[in-house]
Amino acid sequence: MTITTDDRAALDTNPMDSRARPISPELQQQIESACAQACQMIAPAWPLDRAIAVNPHWSRIVMPVRRVAARMAVLGDVQVFPSRATQRLAWDQQRITRADLLQALSEVPAARAAGLTPEQCVDALQRTASIRRLPLLIDALDTDPRRHHRLSWRQAVSHQVSQTCAAYFDAHQASWQPQRPSGLYAFWHETLQHDHGIGLLMGLPRLGSALKALPPTREDAERWVLQRLGLPPTVWADYLEAVLLTVNGWASWCAYLGWQAQLEGRTDEHLRDLLAIRLAWGAILLESQDDATTSRAFLALQNAWQESPQLLTGAEDSLLIDEVWQTALECGYQRTLWQRLASACGEAPDAGAPEIQAAFCIDVRSEPIRRALEAVWPAVQTIGFAGFFGLPVAYTPLGTAARRPQLPGLLAPTAEVTEGVDADLQVSVVSARTDRLALAAQWRSTNQWPGTAFSFVEAAGAGYLGKLWQWLRPSTDGRVNDDQAGLPARYRPVCRPQLNGLGLEDKVDMAARVLHAMGLDRPQTPMAPLVLLVGHGSQSSNNAQAAALDCGACCGQTGEVNARSLAQMLNEPPVRQGLKAQGVLIPDTTWFVAALHNTTTDELEGFDLDLLPPGARSQWQQFQPVWAQASDQVRRERAPSLGLSPRAAHAELLTQFRRRANDGAQTRPEWGLAGNAAFLIAPRHRSRGVTLDGRSFLHDYDAANDADGSVLELLMTAPMLVTHWINWQYHASTCDPLRLGSGNKVLHNVVGGHIGVFEGNGGDLRIGLSRQSLHDGERWVHEPLRLTVVIDAPRAAIDRVIAKHEMLQQLLNNGWLHLWRFGPAQPERYAAGEWLAMEQA
Repeated sequence: MTITTDDRAALDTNPMDSRARPISPELQQQIESACAQACQMIAPAWPLDRAIAVNPHWSRIVMPVRRVAARMAVLGDVQVFPSRATQRLAWDQQRITRADLLQALSEVPAARAAGLTPEQCVDALQRTASIRRLPLLIDALDTDPRRHHRLSWRQAVSHQVSQTCAAYFDAHQASWQPQRPSGLYAFWHETLQHDHGIGLLMGLPRLGSALKALPPTREDAERWVLQRLGLPPTVWADYLEAVLLTVNGWASWCAYLGWQAQLEGRTDEHLRDLLAIRLAWGAILLESQDDATTSRAFLALQNAWQESPQLLTGAEDSLLIDEVWQTALECGYQRTLWQRLASACGEAPDAGAPEIQAAFCIDVRSEPIRRALEAVWPAVQTIGFAGFFGLPVAYTPLGTAARRPQLPGLLAPTAEVTEGVDADLQVSVVSARTDRLALAAQWRSTNQWPGTAFSFVEAAGAGYLGKLWQWLRPSTDGRVNDDQAGLPARYRPVCRPQLNGLGLEDKVDMAARVLHAMGLDRPQTPMAPLVLLVGHGSQSSNNAQAAALDCGACCGQTGEVNARSLAQMLNEPPVRQGLKAQGVLIPDTTWFVAALHNTTTDELEGFDLDLLPPGARSQWQQFQPVWAQASDQVRRERAPSLGLSPRAAHAELLTQFRRRANDGAQTRPEWGLAGNAAFLIAPRHRSRGVTLDGRSFLHDYDAANDADGSVLELLMTAPMLVTHWINWQYHASTCDPLRLGSGNKVLHNVVGGHIGVFEGNGGDLRIGLSRQSLHDGERWVHEPLRLTVVIDAPRAAIDRVIAKHEMLQQLLNNGWLHLWRFGPAQPERYAAGEWLAMEQA
């Protein structure tokens, strides 16, 4: 796109002139394109009550991972690869061997082209890659010699913008809500007029007089900065992306609002408003400077960004060794992984029909308990399946308006679930719950209003001695089901989550899809008399990020709602008759039971057991000691990593796990998905009996039962993306805990009731995982490895899925994950459209 003479005049406006000249439609379109491109680079971050893992670089997967690492370093001082100190430790501890390093040098095309040697790579570990961050206007203006004795302007502005966003987006926490009639930019524009402290923080006591330079609208702010900076249009999008990275937490929240709007067929402008706010701060700061300072700042800024192409290229080149070491770390893990998988029998066992089948979420925390169950009782067949059990639903507890999704964040719900009760009871249940929730809200508000806070303490202070004792001596109570909040105890047994609004045909079709994806529709492998649908959930106290330990496939909720809804649907006689008409036979003796695996204590909770016939209930009781023995085995495996003794007596060890779950001062109730590194899409016999250390997602898949490849396509475009998101959230939070992690959990303050957390009382909204979820105080528990996906399917079937989905091509060809398959004799890895036997790699 060319720039006209009039446009050039607009771009060359006097920097101190806050009035922008008219511009042509072509230049306006160029400004619009740059702003939109910058906003598209920001990945969403889900709220606390729906916390799911997200790759913070998701919107950048169109580029190779090393190029993204270079851009993030130059634009935002963000580290993408593990630090060289981390890699040096892995090298010294022999977790990376010379063979791994040689393998990595052969796998990275640029390393081969550059002729890198192992000696050069080892030598590079002794020095840190030095990459210069490009300055923004706010940096170029902040040259006061006294700046080291106050907040930098970058920090102060980020704090001010963050506080404004916290007030604007809060709809649940503050007792007094501000007016928000015209959007985020207008709200900030108005509130800044009354902020008399920000100037003191910045060392600009007369800042208030500069507020007259504020562009009145978002569009004015965007045009103003891009007309005035004197930067070439080719770098506008990069500059704007760097601006957004200064408030990346709130940008990610706004991107989430945009993501949700897109799923619902709407648009959302909050991210553009946020960008304009950060740009408008430049107008204020320019107005507070003299002409000489402004001229020097513009010259410095233009000179720096004139070199941006060379700087980005140089950064990408300097990070080549870091990419090699990242690959070498993964080669070391892959070597061990394959050695273990090779030790499996490789053939399906001929053990006859199972007595019990148990379908678990693919979550890495399911791997140890599945292995233990099969070892304790070989007649148990475990199945790995996505934890939302294929139900694309949203759940609304009866008598509330608290609708929430129960499916992966990539998808929009298409069906509804609520509690089903007898018609004659429904009015009573709704009335009782509404009254109880209203009373609880009134009680909570009693200690929030200034006029009642002190009298509340006087009247209720003694009543808090019990709560204080619970903190000093945590209880051994089981998991509290938040979905039952407000329900009187007498109604809880009869309030069961059920699918609503679906006709019989839709239910049958949904049930058939789920059973086919689970592999339970094959005549040659009959269903067991008892089929468990085991969701999972965590248990912790005083934990703002508790939802991050629940099921990511259920949008940060437990799997209870989905498991119970599916079990009831599959037990319905009309549904079974409809399935039979489609050739899917559920024996009359088979019953489906929903259960929940508590991943903190490894206990099992069954649901709707009163609906089971005597035979199925007897089988459930027979299964209980099997689970107890298996869960005790898993607790002993986990105990050392939690500072507990694996030699404690059975009952004592369980008590310790329960107390840990209820301890409000416990910063590490469990390790969640720390250590995740692989995703296995294969029949269970490929990994049965293999110890995978709780680091592998496991999804059962039999290519022989998938003639058209539809199940494989579903797995590679849904669960594989979810596991990739999980993997990269842990990776990013470990590699750059300052900018992509949420910091110290002890210092967290919840923002807006559910939006996110501040570390301390301000700064940017923190995203990602807390340090305590990744580090045990002495070492990193999570090892930052890109996910290795291992599939047992023919080459042609996998290639067809890849060719059909551009997103998969980007992930694989740009190095965001590894893809392997079980070859005839040895594993094969996917590399730029080819399959290479590992011995040839």
